[in-house]
Amino acid sequence: MGRPREFDVDDALQAALRVFWKKGFEGASLTDLTEAMGITRPSLYAAYGNKEQLFVKALDCFQSTCLGFVESALASPDAASVLRNLLYGYADCYTAQGEPRGSLKTNGALVCSEASEPVRCELVRRRREDEAALERRLERARQEGDLPKDADPAALAAFVMTVAQGMSVQAASGADRETLHAVVRTALRAMPISCGDHRCVTT
Repeated sequence: MGRPREFDVDDALQAALRVFWKKGFEGASLTDLTEAMGITRPSLYAAYGNKEQLFVKALDCFQSTCLGFVESALASPDAASVLRNLLYGYADCYTAQGEPRGSLKTNGALVCSEASEPVRCELVRRRREDEAALERRLERARQEGDLPKDADPAALAAFVMTVAQGMSVQAASGADRETLHAVVRTALRAMPISCGDHRCVTT
């Protein structure tokens, strides 16, 4: 029997997540990762695969934890609540105390060379999935009469995700939560429905 691992796989993954979140895929060296994770390179390869595979696992972790609000936001009872909860959720995620600023999905691909093209493509694919999920929810809202008949769910979903990505870049550049909340309020006033300025909290 092989020796059991002497580290917690999930805790080490969380440490890697924060390194990637702060430095991006290419900016995070293997030395950065192993030092933060408290493991050796052979242990990293044995537990997670190569650097790219580790990054994908970190993305999955980011999606299920830091972006856990997205699923509940999309399940909100009306389109206005969906839009409010999504945008405020992103703003709060990007400025969470004690965490790197911005989004791993955005920060991870800000600088990607040709050698990292698979990583860039994976991030693009995930962002498109997020946008498509929002478009489907807004299309349902239009069919239910919750959005005006002349509303364009695809364009609205693209607008919301563009605002979200822009807030990520702003947060990574130092914007605080108050600033991003002001951006959210402005974006909500541009929506084809009345979303109001107050935040709707889902459970």
